[in-house]
Amino acid sequence: MRTDKIELTKKERKYLKELTKTGKRNAKEFERAYVLLALDKGKSNEEIEDFFGVSRITSWRIKKKYNAHGAEAAIREDERSGQPLKYKEREKAEIVAVACTKAPEGRARWTLSLLEKNLRGKKGLETINRETIRLTLKKTNVNLG
Repeated sequence: MRTDKIELTKKERKYLKELTKTGKRNAKEFERAYVLLALDKGKSNEEIEDFFGVSRITSWRIKKKYNAHGAEAAIREDERSGQPLKYKEREKAEIVAVACTKAPEGRARWTLSLLEKNLRGKKGLETINRETIRLTLKKTNVNLG
């Protein structure tokens, strides 16, 4: 039974106890606060993992973050990078502008496939696909029908 006890300051302990009594946080923050309080009490990793239902890695990450940055940072969720936006507002405006023009000769209206073929010939939109066009039009409330 390995214990990795941490020593919370009085201020940090008070902060975590108050945090666990308020309903204004998400579940992960409560979980992290409870893990920190349990580590402060000297509970073993196995006890924490079993009682709170967290993995060994989760407990380790919380402890590592606490040691590096303190209690407030240890309970806070890190920002996630996500995939950067591929098309900027200018390209989105161009998609909407083309969709709002008159349909090509011989067609009653624009389809997503027609828009895709038309837009792929434009600079900056060479790799655009149907789904991107659909989502852009949906977000801007443009109706092709």
